Amino acid sequence: MVSLGKEIQAMHILIITGLSGAGKTQVINHLEDMGYYCVDNLPPVLLSKFVELTLQAEGKLDKVALVIDVRGGEFFLDFAEALNEMRDAGIPLEIMFLEASDEVLVRRFKESRRRHPLSENQSLMEAIQLEREMLEELRGRANVIIDTSNLDLRTLKEKLQQLYSQRETAGMDISVVSFGYKVGMPMDADIVVDVRFLTNPFYDPVMRTMTGEDSEVIKYVLDSPITKSFNRRFIGLLKFLIPHYIKEGKTNLTIAIGCTGGQHRSVVLTDYTGQQLKKMGYKVIVRHRDISKYKMED
Repeated sequence: MVSLGKEIQAMHILIITGLSGAGKTQVINHLEDMGYYCVDNLPPVLLSKFVELTLQAEGKLDKVALVIDVRGGEFFLDFAEALNEMRDAGIPLEIMFLEASDEVLVRRFKESRRRHPLSENQSLMEAIQLEREMLEELRGRANVIIDTSNLDLRTLKEKLQQLYSQRETAGMDISVVSFGYKVGMPMDADIVVDVRFLTNPFYDPVMRTMTGEDSEVIKYVLDSPITKSFNRRFIGLLKFLIPHYIKEGKTNLTIAIGCTGGQHRSVVLTDYTGQQLKKMGYKVIVRHRDISKYKMED
């Protein structure tokens, strides 16, 4: 076992795992472009040895990304033990878990014509469900969970850059995302807030075709006494929660705010929440997942 020292504390060791077909290959390709030394399909039993070897590089390998997943077969069963060994030795590492919906995973396997690593004696859907069960505990240990169901390659790259391009900057990276419940909740959200209790601007003929980025809608939503009361309580809750998340070692937080369609209320409150968090000094990315379908073409 490696001994803990300044060298290991200065390293960023990122373990990438998750569902087959969720995009692990795309992730390590992007991380390589960002200067990470990447190893795909590392047997868990070699994790400790690999970390020990990187220390012998005398600081030349300060960012390492390792993909460990069910392709390791029987070796994968040693994953939890290997992680416990790292933890007990005080070696800092971060776990990224990638996932996607069943429908998206099936489509990706059909398009790529590749075989699922667990599908030897069962159907593709059965293999996907088995893998979810095998990874359930590991998902619970992850520092970052990314649902790639609705992410194109460009958006995935931007998310990785947000997370890891400036790791020397202390603090937490916060994403605030608006969404529509009729499209579906973001699966990678840590905090989900339903704001459908607010009066919906959609029923006003003037604002129906607008979005939460239009001044009329912003004023309509934020001027409501109920919204003011909610904002005061919600921002107060975040002021309480975030420092405790940071204290426990959480480096990334995704806050999802949803209304019916992701057009009006959730957009306004996502922008407002992002602004308030920036005033507190946090690094914040604001994204409106479903707004594009409502914007008028020029």
